[in-house]
Amino acid sequence: MHYRDRDGKRQRESTNTDDWAEAQRRLRERLQARDSNTLPLLRKGEQLIFAQWSEYFLEAFAKPPIRAAKTYLSYRRVVKHLNAEFGDWFLVNLTADSIETYLRRRLQQRVIVKRSVGNFAKGLVKPSTVHQEFRVLRRMLNVAVRKKMLVANPCSGVEFPMRVRGLFRPHYMNWSEQQAIEGAAPPYLRNVIQIIVETGLRVYKELAPTKKEDVDLENRTVWIPDSKTDCGVAEVPLTEFAVEAFRNQMEIAGPSLFLFPNPNNPARYQASFKKVWATTLRKAGVPYFRIYDLRSTYATRLSAGGVADEWVTQMLRQGDAKVFKKYSQMKLQMKREALEQLNRRANDKAGSDTGKVA
Repeated sequence: MHYRDRDGKRQRESTNTDDWAEAQRRLRERLQARDSNTLPLLRKGEQLIFAQWSEYFLEAFAKPPIRAAKTYLSYRRVVKHLNAEFGDWFLVNLTADSIETYLRRRLQQRVIVKRSVGNFAKGLVKPSTVHQEFRVLRRMLNVAVRKKMLVANPCSGVEFPMRVRGLFRPHYMNWSEQQAIEGAAPPYLRNVIQIIVETGLRVYKELAPTKKEDVDLENRTVWIPDSKTDCGVAEVPLTEFAVEAFRNQMEIAGPSLFLFPNPNNPARYQASFKKVWATTLRKAGVPYFRIYDLRSTYATRLSAGGVADEWVTQMLRQGDAKVFKKYSQMKLQMKREALEQLNRRANDKAGSDTGKVA
């Protein structure tokens, strides 16, 4: 390809392809980078291999305090699989087709479990796991686009090979479900449920690490010293139900500093409720949904009570108002419940009486 740079000098470069349409696309990218004065960065990106970029991304954009420690570990696991496929590729050589091929191959692979006696193959990798890998890759390349290392993100042209059912669709827990779940739950989990649906606290980032000293029952508030977002660090008001749940949990916690102490080590807090949550749902006869959806239930109940969406966003302590759209979708379920009360014979008697008078 031939073109002139910003100084008017004629440049001659290889397109590294035999396809005419692809060569024209790369020429347009060159001209666009020239006009936006990002051509040096684009050339640098063309010499950058994926493994180098993935390590830079993890160090600069995925480590605490930018992301939570668990998120960083999750990203690290994903990058291991991505590097196995694209590690020696130049960043600019990634295409939508190559990414779709990778996703299809991953969906056909089995989970490998390492044991002391060797490796064992279990079931197929879950579609949600592969979708998470795709999301991380998309974010990595979005950052590369913002840094002017790429002209466009090839993930924008990728169609996920299969439908992932229920992905990111929050569950609204109605009142009858809550009563059934609380009836089957151990006391401390019952308190977790009541606190989250009355305050909207994040399960593992905010509620689990809570110390007794952060709870002020007299003034009905709880202090959140660390959160996922800057808006999350705040003093949260408590309802009467939440106050009672906190009071009950303090009695269960005993002398521990934490509100939810680890049963095996009271000096630390309980890091996960997943196992007891799944067991409780099974005992209650309720289909499984994430414990995090209790926070979604809190948002839905506020919205259904007539609270404006802007206020619900503030009560959720979200940094971005767009996130509320994820929770507001649950209003559909409440609308369906309202339709169940539809009386299709409401005017029958009145109509018949009118007919008799006529």
